[in-house]
Amino acid sequence: MENLCRPLKVGLVQINNSFSGQNYLPLSIGMLQAYAQKHLRQPEAFEFQLPLYTRMPVRDAVQKLLGTDAVLFSVYVWNIRISLEVARLLKEASPQTVTVFGGPHVPVRLEENERFMREHPFIDVACMGEGERVTVEILERTRSRSWEEVQGISFIRRDGGHVITPRAPRIDDLDSVPSPFLVGTFDGLMKTHPQEHWIGLWETNRGCPFSCTFCDWGSATQSKVYKFSLERLQQEVAWFAANRIEYIFCCDSNFGMLPRDIEIARSVAEAKRRTSYPHAMSVQNTKNATERAFEVQKILSDAGLNKGVDIALQSLDPKTLVSVRRGNISTETYQELQRRFARANVDTYTDLILGLPGETYASFAEGVSAVIDRGQHNRIQFNNLSILPNAEMGDPEYRKRYDMETVEIRVVNIHGLLEDAESEIHETQEMVIGTSTMPRQDWIRVRAYAWMAALLHFDKILQIPFVLLHELCSVTYRDLFELFLDEVPVGEFPILSSVRDFFIEKAKDIQRGGFEYCQSKDWLAIWWPADEYILIKLCTENKLEIFYEEAERLLVRFLEQKGKPLPPDLLQSAVEINHRLIKLPFQDSDLMLEIPYNILEFYQSVIRGEASPLQNKPTKHWIDRTSQGWSSWEEWCREVIWYSNKRGAYMYGNKPVTVELAGHY
Repeated sequence: MENLCRPLKVGLVQINNSFSGQNYLPLSIGMLQAYAQKHLRQPEAFEFQLPLYTRMPVRDAVQKLLGTDAVLFSVYVWNIRISLEVARLLKEASPQTVTVFGGPHVPVRLEENERFMREHPFIDVACMGEGERVTVEILERTRSRSWEEVQGISFIRRDGGHVITPRAPRIDDLDSVPSPFLVGTFDGLMKTHPQEHWIGLWETNRGCPFSCTFCDWGSATQSKVYKFSLERLQQEVAWFAANRIEYIFCCDSNFGMLPRDIEIARSVAEAKRRTSYPHAMSVQNTKNATERAFEVQKILSDAGLNKGVDIALQSLDPKTLVSVRRGNISTETYQELQRRFARANVDTYTDLILGLPGETYASFAEGVSAVIDRGQHNRIQFNNLSILPNAEMGDPEYRKRYDMETVEIRVVNIHGLLEDAESEIHETQEMVIGTSTMPRQDWIRVRAYAWMAALLHFDKILQIPFVLLHELCSVTYRDLFELFLDEVPVGEFPILSSVRDFFIEKAKDIQRGGFEYCQSKDWLAIWWPADEYILIKLCTENKLEIFYEEAERLLVRFLEQKGKPLPPDLLQSAVEINHRLIKLPFQDSDLMLEIPYNILEFYQSVIRGEASPLQNKPTKHWIDRTSQGWSSWEEWCREVIWYSNKRGAYMYGNKPVTVELAGHY
C-alpha cells in the first residue's frame, strides 16, 4: 500500500545546451519550484529533487528520476526530443510517475495539441501558458490525478477522450513568484556542481506588445507586459555579483521599453564596477523607444557589458513587414539608433531573416545593400527562418497562404562544439527553404548572397575598397556582392569562383536537410558559419594573396565596364591596405605602408557617418602587428574569427584603424 504520509518526490527537468563550457541556471523550472514551495497548501508534503539542467545520456537521466512521483519538464526547440525520450523511458520503468510537460514547445492549437498528446501517450499532463499557478494545482492533485478543474492544461482521459481546459489568467503580480535566486532554490544545485561556470537567465518583466508571426513570444503572453519590482531586481543583481555569475542572458522581449530599464542597466553596470561581475549581459533591444534604447545600451557598452547592440530589423521590405505583422515597428527608429551608436563608437549588428513570407531575392538583396548604405558596417547577422511551434507562422492556413516549403534539419549551434552534436538524441528545427515569392532556387541565391556579403564586407576582407567604390563611384553594395556571386569565371578567377561555388553548394545542401553550419575538426572542432569557414580556409591554406590579386582584377574590369574608372593606384592602394590590415598569426614585425592617398582617413570617416574628403596626398601608415599576436592557428581561430563575430574586429587597429605617421618609426 502506498505510504500517504511520505513526501511526494518531484523531479525537475530543464535541459539546456552548454555555451562555451558554461551551463545555464534552469530559471523556468526554478521559478516553478520557488512558487510551489510558497503556495502549496502543505509544502512539506513535497520534496523537490535537484534539476537536470544539461544534456547527458538518456539512461543516466532516467536513472536520476527513478523514485519520483511527478516530473516537470520545461521544453523548447533545443530540448524537446531528449525530454520526450527521457519521459518515455521513465514511464516504461516507472508507470506510476506523473509526467508533466510545459514550456513554449507544447502546442496550443487544438488539433496540434491533440496530435501531440496522442503521439506521446507517456505524457500525463501538458501545460499551456505560465506554469507557476498550474504547477501548484497539478501537484496538489498528483495522488488523485483529477485534472479536469485545472486551467491551462491538456490530457487524455481514461476513456481516450482529449481534454484541453481554458487558459488560466496570467499572473499580474509577478512578485508573488518568489525569486529562485534569492530564496535559495539554486543553492543545492550550485553546491553539488562546484565545477560549473553558471550563466544566469534573468527576467525583469514578462510580455511582448508585438505579434510578429515568426515569433511565439507575443502570442504566448497575450501582449500585456507585467513587471517584477525594481527592489527585487536590484537584489538579484547583487546575487549575481556575489555568486560570480559571469554572463547574464536577459529574457525580456524588449529591454529598454520601460523607463525604469535605464535604472536596471545602471544597477548591473555598478555591480560590475564594484565587483567585476557580471562580465557581460545580453538583452533583446526594445523596438520603438529610440532615446531610451540608446541610453540603456550606452550604459551597458560603457561598462563593457555587451559585445554589440542588436538592431533587429528582420526585413526592410514593406510588404514583407506587413506579412509578418511587423509593420508597426519603425525602421526609422533603427536607422537613427544605428547612426547614434556609430557616432558614439558603440558596436552594433543588425538581424535580418532569410525567407520571410513576401520577401523576394530582389527585396532581400536591396535590403542588405540599404542597411550597409545607412551605416551598418560592423555586422549583419543573417538568420535562417525556422517555424516555431506556437508562432502564427506555424498555422496551416498561414503556411498555405505563402506556399511555405520547409525541411527538417538537425539543430547545431553556431560555434558550438562538434561533440555536442554527437548526442544520442538529435534536436531538429523546421527551416523554411522556399515561399511563393522566394522559390527554392531563389532561396539558394539569397543564402549564397548573404554569405558573400558577410565574407567580403563584414569579415572585412574587402570592406575598404567597397566603401571607396560606393562613395566615389556610386556603386551599390548589391552590385559589388553580385559581382562576386555572378561574374567570376572558373578559369580566370579560380579562388573567387571556388568561394562562390562553395556558398551555392552549401545552400543546396541545407535544402536537402544538411547542417546549417560547417563542421571542422581541424579548427577548434566547432561549427562555423560558411563565411568564417571560407575565411579560415583562405588564410590557413595560404590563398589570401591570390584572393586579393583576383579581387583587384575583377573590380578593375567591373569599373571599366561600368564606365566608372578610378586612378589605378587608388584602387590598388585600397586593396593593398585592406590586405595588410587583416589580422593573421605568426607576425613578428610591424609594417610600414606608404600610399598616395588618405584612404584610411576617408574610410574611417564613412564608417563613423561623417564626411572627410579623399585627398591625393602621400600618407604613411605604421601597422602595429606585434602588440597583439597569435602564436597558432587555433588561437587565431578562437580569438580573431570566433570572438570577433559580433564585433567585426578582423583588422589591425579596427575601431577605428589606428594610424601612426612617419615620425613614429
